[in-house]
Amino acid sequence: MAIAALAILAGCTTVAAHNSMSTKSAALFDANRDRQIPLELYFPAQQHRCTRESPCSVAFLSQGYGLRHTDYSFIANALAASGYLVVAIQHDLPSDPAISKTGDLVANRTPMWRRGIENLRFVRDSLSRTYIGFDWPGLVLIGHSNGGDLSALAVQESPALAATLVTLDNRRYPLPRTPAVKVLSIRGSDFPADAGVLPTVEEAVAGTCIATIAGSRHNDMNDHGPTDLQSEINTLLLSFLEDGRCGA
Repeated sequence: MAIAALAILAGCTTVAAHNSMSTKSAALFDANRDRQIPLELYFPAQQHRCTRESPCSVAFLSQGYGLRHTDYSFIANALAASGYLVVAIQHDLPSDPAISKTGDLVANRTPMWRRGIENLRFVRDSLSRTYIGFDWPGLVLIGHSNGGDLSALAVQESPALAATLVTLDNRRYPLPRTPAVKVLSIRGSDFPADAGVLPTVEEAVAGTCIATIAGSRHNDMNDHGPTDLQSEINTLLLSFLEDGRCGA
């Protein structure tokens, strides 16, 4: 069996002053799967203050199908400004099969989601060895649409992978019903989730928040959407991450 190898295949760093936020474009290579994983890293200001003894928070961003991992910079920059290391992951490559749009969508999309879950695990394992000043046990998974579905499946199967799950209008895979993981799901107003995706009142557990933004559209929850929607998403997200507040 091939040994999983970590390789920075490409890197381009944009750095301002020592105390400013910075970004880095990079890629990891998983030799076991012969797969490249493009990344965009957003570093917090004063990163030198992030240590083993006082770790800074870390979040993974998983893009919606057909979008780029760099299409959520409004979230990444807001989190980096709040002290997070944010890693945006490109799960879909041009060589991958197209997403299934017919039949049993959960069954048909599960292979795609599992590929994404392997990406999450590989990136976490790799970067946690490089960036030791961050709170990897407290990892936050954030995903839009298909990226939210794969993130939900990931924490459902492996609750220790992350401490918090945030989905932007995922519609296919059920949110976890466990107090082991805090859950925020920000919902659009134009499409309903499939049956069983959102918890009922009876199923809801402490630490779970379902927040719908009136008038918002599923396909606008990225950098290409209106700025007022971006602001509402960030307000809900940061409030939940800071103190568990459900709603602005």
